[in-house]
Amino acid sequence: MKTRYINPYTDFGFKKLFGEEANKDLLMDFLNQLLPKKHQLKELSLRNTENLSDLSVERKAIFDIHCESKTGERFIVEMQKAKIKYFKDRALFYTTFPIREQAEKGDWDFKLSAIYYIAILDFFYDTDEEKAKVKREVLLKDDDCEVFFDKLKYIFLQMPAFNKKEADLKTHYDKWLYFLKHLEDFNEIPVILKEPIFERAFEVAEIANFNKQELEAYQQSLLAYRDLLNVMKTTFEEGITKGMDQQKEMTIIQLLKMQLLTEEQIAKAVGVEVDIVRKVKKRITMQ
Repeated sequence: MKTRYINPYTDFGFKKLFGEEANKDLLMDFLNQLLPKKHQLKELSLRNTENLSDLSVERKAIFDIHCESKTGERFIVEMQKAKIKYFKDRALFYTTFPIREQAEKGDWDFKLSAIYYIAILDFFYDTDEEKAKVKREVLLKDDDCEVFFDKLKYIFLQMPAFNKKEADLKTHYDKWLYFLKHLEDFNEIPVILKEPIFERAFEVAEIANFNKQELEAYQQSLLAYRDLLNVMKTTFEEGITKGMDQQKEMTIIQLLKMQLLTEEQIAKAVGVEVDIVRKVKKRITMQ
């Protein structure tokens, strides 16, 4: 089915919404839902920065926007489709650049402006159940859990954890997450999102408004996004088989061929998750 609006998880879609000068109001409105009152934005400058990554898989999985407020706060806003190796290390490394660029030549007292690293994730960055919530905020704290430095803040939005329905949306923040998660599925603007800022966002995201060059760029970006999903899916399925004891895999195959037990019963008997049984079943059915 032909979609009306762009997929914001594509490079083109993300930067169309948040990375164009004409659409800065969208980015500012979104960021203001995440920022404290003292750092609410009234003006924002987009900054052209070189992609620091040399890894093709990272370029396909992570899209970023760098910007600066009128009062000097720096922001790194990223959309991440896949969890890369050393995910937390990378986040820390990227924030060193806006720290270092604040250094002034000559005498300088080391005073820094605030830096925010905001990542919209299509995965859970941590597997602990208590950490599987939508928003995780990270600050530098001491061993008494008191904030040591409040000018460096990491905000991770784990989108798979956002499951609110339209009737559950209470805040402007909720509405933004709902918009981002379901944009590609909308055929019309939901009643609850009929506000000026979201109507602007829907107008920007409507594919019918693109010129020929924009449409081609979006189609290429969408293809890259789908290729990445296929790579992730293949890697996951291969990892299940490689990570499983060979004897257990053979037992699952034998029990499936006997057709005497359900998938749940086989999983319990072998001591694996039922999803693994289903993956093995799908694989042997396709052979």
